[in-house]
Amino acid sequence: MSAPYYADEFVTLYHGDCRDVLEWCAADVLVTDPPYGMAFVSSWTTQRRPIAGDKDATLRDEMLALWGAEKPAALFGTWKVDRPPRTAHRLIWDKSDGTGPGMGDLEAAFGNSDEEIYLLGSWPKRGARQPNVLRTAAGMASLATTIGHPTPKPIGLMERLLLAAAPGIVADPFAGSGSTLIAAKNLSRHAIGVELSRDYCEIIVRRLSQNVLDFGAA
Repeated sequence: MSAPYYADEFVTLYHGDCRDVLEWCAADVLVTDPPYGMAFVSSWTTQRRPIAGDKDATLRDEMLALWGAEKPAALFGTWKVDRPPRTAHRLIWDKSDGTGPGMGDLEAAFGNSDEEIYLLGSWPKRGARQPNVLRTAAGMASLATTIGHPTPKPIGLMERLLLAAAPGIVADPFAGSGSTLIAAKNLSRHAIGVELSRDYCEIIVRRLSQNVLDFGAA
C-alpha cells in the first residue's frame, strides 16, 4: 500500500511509476494521456522537456495490461502509432482554437491541429449523443506556458469525457498536469492519479489547491 502524495475529498494522487503504484487499478473508468511513442519534446515551455517513456508504446500497453481487458478506458493518441488493442471508437480533439493551422512541418501545406482519443470497452449513450469531434477554446501553447507542463489538456475537454464515461472512480495513471483529476473534482467524482515526476506532482497539487473550475472549456 503506497502513501498518497496528496489527498482531498475527491482526489488521491500518488507519486511514482504506475506499474509499481497499483491503487489506480481498482478504479472503474480510465481516462489518461499516456506516452505512446512520439518521442515528444516541447519547446513551448521555458525548458525543453521530454515525456518519460515516450520512445514507443510499450509503457502504454503495459499500463493497459494492468488495467484489464473489460473495463472502459479513454486514451489520447495519434494515427502515427498503432492504436491500443480493443479500440472501439475514435474521437478527434480539434485543438486549433481558430488561431491558425497548428504545428508540424512548417513547409507543409497543412498543419497538425488535432489529437485522437481512443475509447476502449463499452461507452453507452448517457444523455444526448455527441459528435466525435470535440473542439476547445484554449490553445496548447497558451496552456503549456501557463501551467508549466508540455502537453496539458483543457479541463473542459476532460469534463466532457468524464460526463460520457461510466460512473464510479476515475483513474489517471499518467496524471501529468492534473487536468483529469481537476475535471473529476469539478464534477464531484472520486479520482485516483499517479504521476512519475515530482515536479508535475507539485503542479497538480497547486492546481487542485486553487480549486480550478475550468481552463480551456470546450
